[in-house]
Amino acid sequence: MNLDGEPAAAQALFMQAWELRRDDYEASIAAHFVARHQASPEQSLRWNQLAVDHAEAVDDDRAQSLLASMYLNLGESLRVLGQCPEAMAAATRGLSCLEFLPAGGYRDFVERGLRRLEKRLSQVDA
Repeated sequence: MNLDGEPAAAQALFMQAWELRRDDYEASIAAHFVARHQASPEQSLRWNQLAVDHAEAVDDDRAQSLLASMYLNLGESLRVLGQCPEAMAAATRGLSCLEFLPAGGYRDFVERGLRRLEKRLSQVDA
């Protein structure tokens, strides 16, 4: 819906998914998508952190393939807010989670994002 130009409708559906979540796995997915529709960087960070927290709390391997992307989003939110050491830690965690993604386009996409985030952060430190 967001791609079709209906971000408000998409946001409403993602919030509904959040409200109807039944476990940490569902909460992590809902929060991941809610984060994309926030009006402020602070709110995006809040939802990205919730996504990671819930994904890490899943007691089986269902969320493993989500973590690299979630850490990328969390790291970017932290970078935007100037929390660079925390953003680098998130990027590092994301890179360590790439092993849970099968080789191919999506994994390459997420890895490029994580590497780009690392590069941006290293330039801040320079």
